[in-house]
Amino acid sequence: MTSEMRNLKVFASYRGTNYHGYQRQANAVTVQEVLEKAVSKVLNQPAGIIGCSRTDTGVHAKQFCFNVKTESSIRTVGFCRGVNGELPDDISILSCEDVPLDFHARYDCKGKEYLYRIHCSESKDPFSTDLAYHYRRKFNIEPVKKAASYLTGTHDFASFCADCSGVSTTVRTIYSLEIENNGDSVIILVKGDGFLYNMIRIIAGTLIDVSEGRINPDDMPSILDAKNRLRAGRTAVAHGLYLNRVFY
Repeated sequence: MTSEMRNLKVFASYRGTNYHGYQRQANAVTVQEVLEKAVSKVLNQPAGIIGCSRTDTGVHAKQFCFNVKTESSIRTVGFCRGVNGELPDDISILSCEDVPLDFHARYDCKGKEYLYRIHCSESKDPFSTDLAYHYRRKFNIEPVKKAASYLTGTHDFASFCADCSGVSTTVRTIYSLEIENNGDSVIILVKGDGFLYNMIRIIAGTLIDVSEGRINPDDMPSILDAKNRLRAGRTAVAHGLYLNRVFY
């Protein structure tokens, strides 16, 4: 049974370990491919989904939004249950709602929050393998917080972009950049209006370099001004990164 066209706004979460990122690829398994296969089966029609972001290989998402258009009359709760029944254990549908036909998960997104997890200990944590960066040194929180303070606000983040060729501007606004330390766990929480390719991983890597004394916290303004990727620090490993929340 079909009815008029609907647009479903769906929130999902996934563990990115087994996937070559979100975006569909011809020769590798991706989150988008697995989601589209499950959604198509439940809607009983080929379904192309529009995602809010393109996460890299190994990156996770606690909250990821996509929309899909369908003529199916399936109830939203039935959609969630049905798609979850088709998905592997490392991808989950969190919610589904009807939205106007012009809603677009990517273009209507007002901001994103990313989380970077670091496990600071000589010993590895078997419960955070592939879910946090294992860092074997002490994390020096105070200089890192000072460095982070320079990055909030609106800046040209070209020095924190691995490949800027596909964007019209490298200016972005970071609303907040918080560093939380609890025992062996360090979390870097970044909220902004949008992010460049590898920007969060380069910020995290640069802050790790600050912790090690390789970069002085007061060098951050000159690193920003340089607009040169070589001036910023390392790119932190992908598996510590999570798309934490998306805002509409």
